[in-house]
Amino acid sequence: MTEPTLEPLPEDWERALVIAAHPDDVEYGAAAAIARWTAQGKQVVYCMVTSGEAGIDTMPPEQTGPLREKEERDAAAVVGVDEVEFLGYADGVVEYGLPLRRDVARAIRRHRPDVVITGNFHETFGGVLLNQADHIAVGRAVLDGARDAGNRWVFTELLDEGLEPWNKVRAIWAAGSPEAAHGVDITATFELGVRSLEAHAGYLGALPGHPEPAEFLGMFARQAGPRLGVEYASVFEVYPLMLY
Repeated sequence: MTEPTLEPLPEDWERALVIAAHPDDVEYGAAAAIARWTAQGKQVVYCMVTSGEAGIDTMPPEQTGPLREKEERDAAAVVGVDEVEFLGYADGVVEYGLPLRRDVARAIRRHRPDVVITGNFHETFGGVLLNQADHIAVGRAVLDGARDAGNRWVFTELLDEGLEPWNKVRAIWAAGSPEAAHGVDITATFELGVRSLEAHAGYLGALPGHPEPAEFLGMFARQAGPRLGVEYASVFEVYPLMLY
C-alpha cells in the first residue's frame, strides 16, 4: 500500500527552539532539517533536558555526562547551531510534571521561538518498537509547557525572573513521529545530518552493533523522500498552537 504524501513544513519563520530528552535525540532525524534552516539564516537553539549520563553502560555517569554534552555541542555546530543548553534532569528517570513544565515554559519565554521542535513522544516508534520513557515525558511537557509559556497566571514565579509571557509559538513539531503528515526536503543537507550524528562517536562506539550513521539515517530518509517528491526527507508531526 502506498503511504500518504507529506505536506511540506512552512519555512516562513525566524526562530526555533529544540527541546529534547537526551544528547543525540536531535541527530536521529531532525539534524539535517535544522542544517537546511540554519543555512536559510534561521536561528535555532538546542535545549537538552538531560545530559545523557546513563547512556553508556561501561562508563560511570560522572564521566559520561560531560562526554555527551561535548558531543552534543559538536553535533550542533555541524548543522549551524551554536547555542546548546542542558537542564540537568537525571537521565532515564525524567518525570512529566510541574517542574518540567515550568522549565520548558522558562526556556520558551527566554528564547521566544516561532516554533518548538521535539521528538516523537508516542508510546511506540510505529508497530511494536517501544519508545523510551524520557522521550514520552519530555514531549508531553513540551506540549503543555509551550502553552504555559503564554499564560501570565501559570508559573507566576517566572514573572519575578523578568520573563514575560510568550504566546507566539505557532506550533510544536515532533520529529520522527509515526503519525507524521509533514516533511522537509533534506536532500541537500543529508550529509550534514550524518556528520552531526557521527559527532557522537563516544556514545555510538559504546552501542554494540549500531549501524553506520549514513546507513541508519539513509534508510529512513529514503523511505520518506518519495512521499514528499524528493530523494531524502525528514518527517514531523505538527501540533498547531496558532493559525498559520
